[in-house]
Amino acid sequence: MRVKDIMTTDLHTLDESATLRDAHSMSREYGIRHIPVLDSKSGKLRGVVTQKALISKVMKLAKIYGESELAEQEKAVPIEEVAVVDCDTISADHPLLDMAEYFLAHKHGCLPVVDEQGALQGIITSSDFVKLAIRLLKHQAAPEF
Repeated sequence: MRVKDIMTTDLHTLDESATLRDAHSMSREYGIRHIPVLDSKSGKLRGVVTQKALISKVMKLAKIYGESELAEQEKAVPIEEVAVVDCDTISADHPLLDMAEYFLAHKHGCLPVVDEQGALQGIITSSDFVKLAIRLLKHQAAPEF
């Protein structure tokens, strides 16, 4: 199996002009934990906003400014201040076993999947591996005829 066999391709992304508020709203609205940030001109990956980084920054702002000022303060924070830039990436044709071992060794929750030019093709997350495990377990548990 290859990364392309389980990666998520229907993505919600932001461009580098976005703010922390945009990421926070998108994360809540779609229930997503990883948001790729793209260059608005080239469409190439600039970084990834993780749930951990998002929550950390929001909590710091809430502590400093309080709940009443949080939304306005989030609008003032550029997304690149929160995004992990120069993040590791993977190709869609990479063997899935190697990817799984990499996830375990490096404690990553996601990796962007890019082509040779750096254009985003998808993202692979720990949830994709859980979905694969469920599929395999259901297949294994299916009655044989």
